[in-house]
Amino acid sequence: MKKKLVSIVLAAVLSAAALTGCGEAAEDNASSVSSAQSAAVSGEAASSDSSEAVSSEAAASEAASADSSALSDASSEAASSDAAGTSEPVDISVAALKGPTAMGLVKFMDEADNGELTDNNYSFQILDAPDELSPMVVKGDVDIATVPGNLASVLYNKTEGAVEVFAVNTLGVLYIVDNGTPVDSVADLKGRSLVASGMGSTPQYALNYILQNNGLDPDSDVDITWVDDHSMALETLMKGTADLAMLPQPFVTVAQTKSDTIHVDLDLTQEWDKIQENSDTASSLIMGVAIVRKDFAEQHPEAVAAFMEHYADSVNYVNSNVEDAAALVGKYDIVDEAVAAKAIPYCNITYIDGEEMKAGLSGFLQVLYDADPSAVGGTLPGDDFYYEK
Repeated sequence: MKKKLVSIVLAAVLSAAALTGCGEAAEDNASSVSSAQSAAVSGEAASSDSSEAVSSEAAASEAASADSSALSDASSEAASSDAAGTSEPVDISVAALKGPTAMGLVKFMDEADNGELTDNNYSFQILDAPDELSPMVVKGDVDIATVPGNLASVLYNKTEGAVEVFAVNTLGVLYIVDNGTPVDSVADLKGRSLVASGMGSTPQYALNYILQNNGLDPDSDVDITWVDDHSMALETLMKGTADLAMLPQPFVTVAQTKSDTIHVDLDLTQEWDKIQENSDTASSLIMGVAIVRKDFAEQHPEAVAAFMEHYADSVNYVNSNVEDAAALVGKYDIVDEAVAAKAIPYCNITYIDGEEMKAGLSGFLQVLYDADPSAVGGTLPGDDFYYEK
């Protein structure tokens, strides 16, 4: 069945189109930076002139030795103090994208703004799209950022390894919806017409992966129409031009507020997970991650550890206190409060770090790489991409 290509959008720009419905669009055009960005600044030790040594300097030497020992002890005590979490507060600049990746941060942001957190000095800014955020990461203007999963890999390659990923914060947000002609399984998509946005990017790769692993050929078994954005996809569905649409949250919830005939049929995150039950290589459908500048993480490991703890607590709060979290989401102008209250349970906001993060994300990036290497920046990131506590 021949595809109808309504609009072909650059893969790099739409590498995170699933998150665009949550205020996020992909950007692969971050400028390259040299590896010097991550180089450590070395100090210089001054040498002393010993050409005029005299016997009377022995006493001075002993005194200097005592002073040196005292400084060493003081340094050790300071290091111990830092390890205990009593070091001086660190300034941490954070940039998040509108949508689930920012929604998970709202409790953290609120506590920081209210002065309830004093361990470090946190400053947050919420941006509309990755093409605003990516240059900031490349230039080192922010210390921590939330970005689409594949964009993190692209930035790693663009900056020659100057960023690390320390957490997965959003799993899949893609859903198949109908306007009166539902499906009960992926197999039911055969012979049906479906409209979606995100051609040449994560949504297409994810859909193709799921179709192929359910015995369907995306090029012949499903009549897929690719359009510019989610609004166009919804409009096409509402007009009856397509049976089904692939939409992300919270755009699905927004659509349902406009029409009570829109129903969710398939959660593509669940369909991805079903495939993994029989897969030798574990992976997860991952939409968003949190990254940190490598040099910042090396200089301030305690600050990064504190941030991770606050972030995990915030995500837990959002998922456990939906109504209150929705109010905060509205307060920070991420999504309308009423929409957030309905959408949060379906946005797959999460916090996963360590080996579980590495296993799920590396498998996901492998799927994208196999489909199109440019989706991850040309090459798969090395082990140094994954932050270790």
